[in-house]
Amino acid sequence: MGEGSISWVDGAVVTIDQRALPHEVRTLRLTTVDQVIDAIATLAVRGAPAIGVCAAFGVALAAREHGGDTARVEAEAVRIEAARPTAVNLSWGVRRALVQLPGGPEAVLAEARAMLDEDGRVNRAAAGHAADLVQRLCPARPLRILTHCNTGRLATTAFGTAIGALRVLHARGAVDSVLVDETRPLLQGARLTTWELAEAGITHRLTVDSAAAWAMATGQVDCVIVGADRITADGAVANKIGTYGLALAARHHGIPFIVVAPESSRDIATATGAEIIVEQRGADEITTIGDYVAAPAGTEVFNPAFDVTPPELVTAVVTENGLIEDASPAPSSPESRGGGEHPEVAAAADRTAETVLGADIAAVAAELYARGWMPGTAGNISARDGAAAVITGSGLSKGQLSPADMVRVRIDDAEVVTGARRPSAETTIHTAIYRSTDAGAVVHVHSPHATAATCHGATTLRFGGFELIKGLAGGETVDVPVFANHREVAQIGTDVARYLDANPTAPPVLCIAGHGITAWGTDLAQARDRAECLEALCELASLTGRHDITTRIFEEQAQ
Repeated sequence: MGEGSISWVDGAVVTIDQRALPHEVRTLRLTTVDQVIDAIATLAVRGAPAIGVCAAFGVALAAREHGGDTARVEAEAVRIEAARPTAVNLSWGVRRALVQLPGGPEAVLAEARAMLDEDGRVNRAAAGHAADLVQRLCPARPLRILTHCNTGRLATTAFGTAIGALRVLHARGAVDSVLVDETRPLLQGARLTTWELAEAGITHRLTVDSAAAWAMATGQVDCVIVGADRITADGAVANKIGTYGLALAARHHGIPFIVVAPESSRDIATATGAEIIVEQRGADEITTIGDYVAAPAGTEVFNPAFDVTPPELVTAVVTENGLIEDASPAPSSPESRGGGEHPEVAAAADRTAETVLGADIAAVAAELYARGWMPGTAGNISARDGAAAVITGSGLSKGQLSPADMVRVRIDDAEVVTGARRPSAETTIHTAIYRSTDAGAVVHVHSPHATAATCHGATTLRFGGFELIKGLAGGETVDVPVFANHREVAQIGTDVARYLDANPTAPPVLCIAGHGITAWGTDLAQARDRAECLEALCELASLTGRHDITTRIFEEQAQ
């Protein structure tokens, strides 16, 4: 059957029977509406896009069988639509085919065929957009990606959504390995996703669903990519049971959680995830494993086929139109009726920015921690994000930070906007610098030479004669202010703001007595580089005994 998993051949829907995989590649010929319904209900055909296309062909079969009997065809369509309640694509496929019913059976069939042809193009576009996003959000190295359930050509009709993104990343040489959840209880990950990844030549490992959070905790996952069966107007995502737990774990560990789906999976008519009907399936799916009975007879079960992940846990939803906040909304959506940016769109953009900045901050913090410049829980780093700043949380080892350890604060008053941690104690110093300068990032470190140089009552460190001064944007000499280390950190922030407002050409570095260096720049790299330059100047002053550089200030004060 080539790449596609569904086709129309000689008056029948021909599809791979997913129940037989991975041991047997078996095809089904569906020639009646009853057969289509049975295939969808028993998961011989599954995956939101695939059942949408299959449902459209089911309507075509009904139209061919019942000729001009519109009422009979519509009744058959209702039966098809009821086969599974959660995936919105099922209704989408049925209704799109029914629109063509006045044109006769061949018009309905032509529409189903058009949907089949579109699916591959849609999947490739969504996969490409998702791969681009993943590479923007994640480290620039081969990635360890976790996926759940099955989202490849079996769940669609060609190429795949989340697995499609994995295929694009693999082609770019950007995948180290894929961790595949087995996806209980029907093992779509173990049976289908591993089969598809092996077919595509993508390195992968299979794991039990309950090991996923531990894999994240032990640094084995850079990103989670999943599909969706329904996406509501508020951005909630219905997907295979177990997805919600993955999203919770990903948020805790600061790992991007990306949803890849076609626009046909968006359900703007449903306002929130709470309104989604979650399909409940039979007890035997979890009380038996094959022929083995795993539970006592009569055991009551809870067997939802799906769960719903709230929008605040989703880093981004990607469709063939790109990020969902960038896509043109459906006519019935709230944002299409005016009133400015939809709050959920803004929230999604903020979450994505926080993840990117948080990952960058964590990487710089780990580097400076390894140098011994951020010992214990000392030091802090931030980056500007519009009217807010993302800053490291308080009381945390800077060698083990993740994006989840960051806090978003308002620059104008240092108040927390989002984040589960307390913001760093020096937050008011960072926000004072952002208000008084055009800084894009601030780094505060407890580097040894600069810290020692400020422990003797100096109010200024004066440097001259070293090439490194250029790194502080200075001339022949540079005067670096040393601020008193008030017990009330907010007072330090007030002193810093007053000084910077009065000295707009001051160098982009300062010291706090006995408390190290604070440096800023257009981005994290420049802020870090300036802190490095100041520490190196303090070290050179110490090694060369150049009293005209630092101790001269101390001597003048002593006199």
